[in-house]
Amino acid sequence: MAGIETGRERLGALYPDWPAPPGVHALTTLRCSAGASLPPYDSFNMGARCGDDPQAVSANRAELRRRFRLPCAPAWLRQVHGIEVARIGQPPPEDDVGEPEADAAMTDAPGVVLAILTADCLPVVFAAKDGTGIAAAHAGWRGLVAGMLERTLAAMRAQPEDVIAWLGPAAGPARYEIGREVHDAFTAQAPAAASAFAPTRPGQWMVDLYALARLRLIAAGMAAGDIHGGGLCTISDPQRFYSYRRDRETGRMATLIWMRA
Repeated sequence: MAGIETGRERLGALYPDWPAPPGVHALTTLRCSAGASLPPYDSFNMGARCGDDPQAVSANRAELRRRFRLPCAPAWLRQVHGIEVARIGQPPPEDDVGEPEADAAMTDAPGVVLAILTADCLPVVFAAKDGTGIAAAHAGWRGLVAGMLERTLAAMRAQPEDVIAWLGPAAGPARYEIGREVHDAFTAQAPAAASAFAPTRPGQWMVDLYALARLRLIAAGMAAGDIHGGGLCTISDPQRFYSYRRDRETGRMATLIWMRA
């Protein structure tokens, strides 16, 4: 498979190794690069619904915008492990506290910052090769099997073969153990998905979310060589990443993508 890159670290964030069009920028925040959150959310938590002090989250989000010179406040979503894709046509007002209920967002508008929150689920950013549109998606196993990535790709104006993607930090295949419900949900849809599962004990498997995402994106029309990332594990790297499966009470990383105006 193409594109097993981990990304480059700078200013306390992970930057994708992918051939982004000019003017398209993306990053994933790291947990201890900055921030005001106290344990167990220490320290750069971006999640407003995980139990952290709201004032600390607000301070962290303000620092996010300052540190990375974002053109506007991110368009945050109320993520529900669904398959809705929000179309964001303009930057949110400075005092806007409303968040659309969706697990992905797309935009054709320069200056709009799309944001996805994760702590084991898979964040995926998309960009049209000609730089005319971007998208970001949040996909745990439920979102993957329900077609979240396919829905996001279809929401873009570019054809799948004209889109590139980067798979951000997620629960890795050596640490993410699941049961029969997950295994059967994927293999019932596509027998080829069995290659992404490694049996560990009766009724249990290690699952490779990255492999599943690649299979589904390729089936949706993307070229394998246009799918990048997929070499990180949130569970096994507590210094850099939050992990709900590892810690239960924890913060969230933000994966952002935007086009310069």
